[in-house]
Amino acid sequence: MIQSSLRTLFAGALLLIGILTALPLPRAAAQDAGAMQISWEVRNRFRLFREERDFQLHVENARNRSILAAEQSLELQSEGRGWARNMVNRLCIDLQGRVNQPCTRDNVKENYITPIDHPVTVRLTGAVPVGATCAWSFDDGDGPQTSTFDCAEPINLRVRYGKQTVASVDVSSGSDPTQRVQTEIQVRDVFVAGLGDSIASGEGNPDRPLALSDEGFCFRSYLGTAGAQYYRPSRNGYKGGRACEAPDTLANWQHYSALWFNSPCHRSLYSYQARTALALAVRYTHIAVTFLPLACTGASIGDGLLGSQRARECPPGKTGVCNTSVNAQVAELREALTAARKRQPDRTLDLVLLSVGANDIYFSGLVADVIVETATERALFRRSGVMASVDDSRDALARELPQNFVKLREALKPLVGGDLSHVVYVSYANPALAEGGAPCRGGRGGFDIHPSFNADPQRLARVSTFVDTEFLPQLKGLATCTRGALCRDPEADRMTFVDSHQAAFGDHGFCARSGNDPEFDRTCFAENGKSFNPDIVSAASQPMLCGRGASEYRAYLPRARWIRDANDSYFAAMTYPQGLPAASQPTDIHDATWGVLSAVYGGAVHPSAEGHAAMADAALPAASAVLGLDAVPPSVTRGLLAPQLLPGAQQ
Repeated sequence: MIQSSLRTLFAGALLLIGILTALPLPRAAAQDAGAMQISWEVRNRFRLFREERDFQLHVENARNRSILAAEQSLELQSEGRGWARNMVNRLCIDLQGRVNQPCTRDNVKENYITPIDHPVTVRLTGAVPVGATCAWSFDDGDGPQTSTFDCAEPINLRVRYGKQTVASVDVSSGSDPTQRVQTEIQVRDVFVAGLGDSIASGEGNPDRPLALSDEGFCFRSYLGTAGAQYYRPSRNGYKGGRACEAPDTLANWQHYSALWFNSPCHRSLYSYQARTALALAVRYTHIAVTFLPLACTGASIGDGLLGSQRARECPPGKTGVCNTSVNAQVAELREALTAARKRQPDRTLDLVLLSVGANDIYFSGLVADVIVETATERALFRRSGVMASVDDSRDALARELPQNFVKLREALKPLVGGDLSHVVYVSYANPALAEGGAPCRGGRGGFDIHPSFNADPQRLARVSTFVDTEFLPQLKGLATCTRGALCRDPEADRMTFVDSHQAAFGDHGFCARSGNDPEFDRTCFAENGKSFNPDIVSAASQPMLCGRGASEYRAYLPRARWIRDANDSYFAAMTYPQGLPAASQPTDIHDATWGVLSAVYGGAVHPSAEGHAAMADAALPAASAVLGLDAVPPSVTRGLLAPQLLPGAQQ
């Protein structure tokens, strides 16, 4: 009798111990460094990428690095050719800006805007006994899925969108008691949209830069005399007429263009918006990021965000028809969100990245006013409205931009649930600063790609001061409902504002130079503005005075300047303008208008890939805070399984 009672007491004690050890442990104990726990992460979680290898390249280069340092690492790995040159053809959005529905990602067809599940890798980590066997169970409420593997093996599965999956594993190792570890898996799919102008789109940084020829290509000058010609590097592969007297078709010339993620808007994977969205996916392993890029070069609030605008250029196509119009960005976003909510009523727009306002105050006209020197071109540009003065910009800043911002707020508010803090406004950097924040001195250095260019020191200083003391502070006031900005409800109307990158750009304007710049730049881009052969006979075969081939230029190598100058713009993109009014369109590929615009139309005085990475470094903390991604993850539970009662024991 006594023996039976002892046996029952002993069995009951074991049962109690088993129950207690299976209860959740305190958070600190549950996450001891050596303890076993279930770790999981979303695979290929930047959903714009169709193939996981492209995402993993960024994961590997981001370890213990800023976005800028990762970009510099990738630039060196690609030997300056750029990491995006092949990825651009492996995206869930095509080169016309259309979302692929469905998009086949890693051999699985997915709905891009409204995924129904996500790929996840699950591992048992910590002090896992060697040779232990793991009996896994995954239950999302529709019944568990079970499997048994060696505990060293990772488990790949797909978990349903919007539902929690309970993951548990029973770990068996020899005669040791079986241990159970459990956690919850729920993927948060973050929907991010990118809106804005050329700074937002990534202008100046084609995903696959132009391949340059070592031979020359002839441009006419506005002077119209027989000797008013000059040669600059041609496009590699182009076999048509290179002399001004030998015209050729635009279609033949375009066949050798730079490649953009989206040519009509010059969208680029190097843009700070794409890099910020990608960095969110790299840093936070329990989320997926669905990025919808809509920013477009040339956009203003009225023409671009709220209304349609002219396209930058048309990619070569079979039809030969150029659609010169781009739909309004806000309308495109509204349409995408409406369609998504029809499939998933709870689908929300989590974050908007925004940069806009420069075109509203004619910033490109200010640039033209600074760099165009010769009287003929200045007169022509003034008549065509291409050039603007500081007074013109100041007037637009006071009269038009505040009213346009009111309209933009009202359009964005319904898309983000009435809370504009989910709009992260990333401000511009002053492009004309170097050497400790002092304005660039001006001159032809970096701008001698065209004979009429020369950055006038006085006009440059005047524009730089206007940007620093008037334009940027006013933008901040408009975004944050300060400085007298027109906001109906300042608390709800205040955007999240980012400008911490501006100080870093103070040493990296378009005139910044370093002994660590690429050798081609140091050898062939002369600071005195004498980089190109002025003799039209010898320049036809050798346009560079340094005697080296232009094909040696690399758009994506680390440089002191984070702002593209006009030489960079031509060498990286050499954009033929197609979205201009008919009166401004070049008549042929040797036309004087095309010669001017080819030097600036593809991104002069815009951030380089390094500049965009620095902007993304500034935007990332703000985006993370708005999304609440740094919250403490759920605790892990684990314990010994309750042992079976001994034979003959009483319950």
